[in-house]
Amino acid sequence: MTVILRRATADDLLAVGALHQHSRVATYSSFLPPEALAEPTPEAMGRYWAERWVWERDDHLMTVAERDGTLVGFSYVGPDDEGDPATGLLNAIHLDPAERGRGVGRELMIDALDTMRSRGWRRAVLWVLAQNDSARRFYERGGWTPTGAKREDLIGPAVTTQLRYARPL
Repeated sequence: MTVILRRATADDLLAVGALHQHSRVATYSSFLPPEALAEPTPEAMGRYWAERWVWERDDHLMTVAERDGTLVGFSYVGPDDEGDPATGLLNAIHLDPAERGRGVGRELMIDALDTMRSRGWRRAVLWVLAQNDSARRFYERGGWTPTGAKREDLIGPAVTTQLRYARPL
């Protein structure tokens, strides 16, 4: 029943993709239409992570969480997407929906923050969907605050608004 965190390898990426898609559908279905979540398939999301890994593995780090040998979550950190060399970006924390409220997300966040500190970053940022109230509460409990920055992006055909959050490291 113990959760183990470890650094991801290329062998994890297909399972990460499937978990990522499952997490997205479970979380976003309360505020996005079904057609926005129909694609990508779990397999396509795995291929996305495998391709992304090729280009980003030198300056990004993925941590996976396993419970009894089964992938139950992951985090992904890298340099700030706006180019600030003192800032790291928490690209993602995704969990198997059955793991919500069990402390795995918190463990992944603590690990991600420690990773960013070890890379010399003094500030951490992230983007979260404005309508994802549970994620926003999760990050706010972890010391993150909105910066006021917003951006729009597509999930399938749906236009979404993302909010930027930050916290010191």
